[in-house]
Amino acid sequence: MESQVTDMRPEDIVGEGTEHVLTYQDGTRRRVFVTGIETPFPPGELIVSQTDPAGFITECNEAFVRMSGYSREELIGQPHHIIRHPDMPAAAFKDLWDTIMAGKKWQGYVKNLRKDGGFYWVRAVVVANVRSGTIVSYTSVRREPSRGKIAEVEALYRTMR
Repeated sequence: MESQVTDMRPEDIVGEGTEHVLTYQDGTRRRVFVTGIETPFPPGELIVSQTDPAGFITECNEAFVRMSGYSREELIGQPHHIIRHPDMPAAAFKDLWDTIMAGKKWQGYVKNLRKDGGFYWVRAVVVANVRSGTIVSYTSVRREPSRGKIAEVEALYRTMR
């Protein structure tokens, strides 16, 4: 699959947003708008998505749809980086990809960007799904993050950007 993610539309943004241009690992660029509006993680829920080996979303649960602000139809077939927040350092995603491509489990705190320009924090676990020695997909399960840990991670990510 080739990246199909489009620029965010100013009319979808809720509140005052600042514009950023993100460049992804595949070289594509996207204009995004970011607000300071946080959507709290839904207590007791799990956000789940699955991608193909290239990182394109193939499945997602209703919690992912709600939290991202996109419809299921808007998410399926898109690169998972459609929800990448510009506050996330590139090194965090390099570590994630290096880890899961080696067939190992990755865990970390991630700040995600919503369609409306807001954000939400997750504690993510990403694993490779291996069949006959070949990675066929990746699954990400996100849980409610610790507020104390988010403060620590935000400080660390600021130094990494």
